[in-house]
Amino acid sequence: MKKSKVRTFQSRLREDIKDPEFKKHYQEERQALKLAMKIAELRDQKGLSQQELAKLMGTSQQAISRIESGEYEGFTLKTLEKIAEATGMRVKIEFVAA
Repeated sequence: MKKSKVRTFQSRLREDIKDPEFKKHYQEERQALKLAMKIAELRDQKGLSQQELAKLMGTSQQAISRIESGEYEGFTLKTLEKIAEATGMRVKIEFVAA
């Protein structure tokens, strides 16, 4: 009996990332998720619930949930500044070598 080869996520990703279109979308999604995770981490560090952060920003808990899920596509500098102000922080943007 022939054993079937199990494909892992990593092996599939290594294969798919060779496609320039896939790579572009993957990198965009990865950046969005990294930003979402940083926002959730910041909120947690400040001891705020999603509801509390939302109130400080003048928005809804659902909006904060969407932002932290990584599925929020409306990130603007203004949104980031509102998050920073609500958490007593400031926004710092850097350009780094690719």
